[in-house]
Amino acid sequence: MRNQSQPITSERLGQKYDAAAPGWADKMRLLGYFDAYLGFLSADPVVHHGQNALDVGCGTGAFAEARAVVQPNGSVTLLEPSEKMLHQAKSALARRGVDAVIEQSRLEDFSAGFPYDCILAAHVLEHCPKPVDALRRMRELATPGTDLWLVVSKPHWCNAIIWFQWRHRTYRPEVVADMLARSGWDLRTEHSFPTGPPSRTSRGYKAVAI
Repeated sequence: MRNQSQPITSERLGQKYDAAAPGWADKMRLLGYFDAYLGFLSADPVVHHGQNALDVGCGTGAFAEARAVVQPNGSVTLLEPSEKMLHQAKSALARRGVDAVIEQSRLEDFSAGFPYDCILAAHVLEHCPKPVDALRRMRELATPGTDLWLVVSKPHWCNAIIWFQWRHRTYRPEVVADMLARSGWDLRTEHSFPTGPPSRTSRGYKAVAI
């Protein structure tokens, strides 16, 4: 697929997400992404999901919401350049009793006052001109031993359709593994989503900060 195409500029991408925000959360639930994220995070019941999480490119908060289900305590910071998406995400977490911190920023511009012990990032790398740099920045924001829960678009004809709107990239598992290794992360497991659109568009990766 179009891995070498140029992603939409960050400014234009933010505008598109602002426009899509009103119906985004319902659409993602209908397509099964919330359930997919929940299954990914709960695949290993003994894993702890940190006390101080960062959701990079949180959208309307589905990934952070799923974490709140499997681990209701602890804090979460929602990082997102789209203001409308960000406030929907905060409201979604509030309905689950989580008072999330919101940060309207791109990943490369974000400055944290402390490191995080859990990082979530769903469908972020696909929009980054330099995905290895993005993963390195996530590593800089993490304490050693932090788990990274990463969801990345994979080559499939469904993503060819999505590409016409979002101009995102797709990555094969071996490419993701290489990017993680080059950016300070140790890949531990991969996760295949079992059903629905997530099974065709996405793949999960759990890595640990080294």
